[in-house]
Amino acid sequence: MNYFQNIVIALVFIFSINSSAQPQILNKSWKEVVNIKEGTWFVSAEAKDIAENVLLYQRNIGGWPKNIQMQKTLSKDEKQNLIALKNDPNETTTDNGATFQQMIFLSKIYRQVPDERYKKGFLLGLEYLLEAQYDNGGWPQFYPLKKGYYTHITYNDDSMVNILNVLKEIVDKTDFFSIKPSQETVKRVKIAFDKGIDCIVKTQYKQNGVLTGWCAQHDENTFTPAKARAYELASLSGKESAQIVLLLMSIENPSNEVINAVHFAVAWFDKAKIKGIREDRFYDESGKIVDKKIVLDTNAPDIWPRFMELDNNIPFFCDRDGVKKGSLAEIGAERRNGYSWYTNEPKEVLKKYEVWKERYFIGKTKVDIKQNKVPKDDFYITVAQDGSGDYTSIQDAINNTPSFPYKRVTIVVKNGIYYEKIKIHEWNTNLSLIGESKEKTIITYDDYFSKINLGRNSTFYTYTILVEGDNFFATNLTIQNSSGEVGQAIALSINANKVGITNCNILGNQDTLYATGEGNKQYLKGCYIEGTTDFVFGTATVLLENCTLHSLKNSYITAAATPEGTKYGFVFKNCKLTADEKVTEVYLGRPWRIHAKTVFINCEMGKQIKPEGWYNWFKPEAEKKTFYAEYNCSGYGFQPEKRTIWSHQLTKSEAKEYTNDSILGINSKGVTDKWYEKFDRK
Repeated sequence: MNYFQNIVIALVFIFSINSSAQPQILNKSWKEVVNIKEGTWFVSAEAKDIAENVLLYQRNIGGWPKNIQMQKTLSKDEKQNLIALKNDPNETTTDNGATFQQMIFLSKIYRQVPDERYKKGFLLGLEYLLEAQYDNGGWPQFYPLKKGYYTHITYNDDSMVNILNVLKEIVDKTDFFSIKPSQETVKRVKIAFDKGIDCIVKTQYKQNGVLTGWCAQHDENTFTPAKARAYELASLSGKESAQIVLLLMSIENPSNEVINAVHFAVAWFDKAKIKGIREDRFYDESGKIVDKKIVLDTNAPDIWPRFMELDNNIPFFCDRDGVKKGSLAEIGAERRNGYSWYTNEPKEVLKKYEVWKERYFIGKTKVDIKQNKVPKDDFYITVAQDGSGDYTSIQDAINNTPSFPYKRVTIVVKNGIYYEKIKIHEWNTNLSLIGESKEKTIITYDDYFSKINLGRNSTFYTYTILVEGDNFFATNLTIQNSSGEVGQAIALSINANKVGITNCNILGNQDTLYATGEGNKQYLKGCYIEGTTDFVFGTATVLLENCTLHSLKNSYITAAATPEGTKYGFVFKNCKLTADEKVTEVYLGRPWRIHAKTVFINCEMGKQIKPEGWYNWFKPEAEKKTFYAEYNCSGYGFQPEKRTIWSHQLTKSEAKEYTNDSILGINSKGVTDKWYEKFDRK
């Protein structure tokens, strides 16, 4: 082979390399181009040509339009058109990766080719992001604002998370971006980032009072869930919420609000996951999806719906007509195959959470907070989530109190949401748990029967708070089981004697309040108790005074299991019986055990109370052995003439026997003990 032949072969080889490089890039998507690993390719003429396109597409306002394949070769006319559009700010956006992807590309090429135009384009993009932010910390989908749903705070397709990740790299002064803004700009970026995180915390959706995840869009003024396109209805989003939580978990030394947001979101992910199904996809010869089907598969990994109902996490699907459907198969092929309806992104959240929670457990604000430090006073302890008290965890405080103390131990709990399962042990006697305010001091957990899964008695393990120590007192708290309508789920379980609960919200669904223990006497005053079925149940003697009993659905308020021979069971005095608007058929009670005793005195009964009042629970013998009675009640729901014939209307003299002293004050030895009066004065 002679010299000239070698030259020809070499030229052919070089030509083949150059001619194949461009098609390789053209076959990539713009997102794939942006994700090319930093290195020598960014020195190539090809990368420089793409950078020229990126600069041409950038508007003078700093942002870029979306859905542009910026690596495509532009004709002379196309370039002239883009130059003419420079002063037109319309269609600039952060949706579908726009603006932040272009900034990443400019940073990558600037590291290899320090052309000042790249730096200027990057910094102009950063100014665009800062300018587009709402005062409340959110970002719209388009800026300048575009009429319609585009003005909503947009988490859809991770738009706002992408922005905040850009800002975070700058605030943290990492090496991710080769272009470094001025110190003054970094300060502005820090303010914008903090406002964005605050917006995320404030938009986290509360489902029945409990924080869950986020929606794809939130109203820019009220923060409430908002709809976008016809098939993107207001809903909780498994996909968008995942990236939000990953961002929150990446923050060093997060605020207590951020910590709580993560814990509650992870608990929601666990609740909302779907087991036993997989999504099968079918492709044509070009690789395009032509069908999707959901298949039962017990071995399939967990997945999450893209859209879920706001009140119960039930998945739904929509076509362009905006009508909700219960399954993917019910919508047309175009939307079924052209949209992502399921996601596995929360798996990454749950994986990283296992490490993260060791550093930032619930209620903990900084890594170095010591949870077992000795309080200044063994008998007066403060719990505060911001670290200003003796403990940040209620259970930690309880665990470090003296056992069987000779004088009362008071634990003051500052405002906050405490995601804890709390037990006041049998040796934690003479303990008071006093919240800063009923509305803002919230103790919540979300165990329920099938989640516990310990057999037929799983109900009794589902409590949020369990009281086993005698002489316990609680006030100014919200005690909640946040699991939703999923079966038996106790909020407050009291199995102790001489227990006083005043001015508390006790929230749940089925089996909200378990008041139990043969011979135990308990006093609730000024409390709000809500639930669905049997939401006040148990064996104890309980006086509920000036309380509100709120029914969330057609069912039963009480399910007493009063032991045989016990003089008093559940006694309601001066209480209000209310219900949700659609609730129309509520029984006063049914006998969990056949000697049940329940009495309503001077109570106001809403129209939801059924005329017959009481139900025998398929136990004919209970009609002879229960004692269900009322006296001097009022309201539409009090219809004594229509009550079951086996219930009672007390006479005036009989009603006089139902004094606080007689119900609570006579102990097993016949001695008067007015223990409840000290709580009544609180």
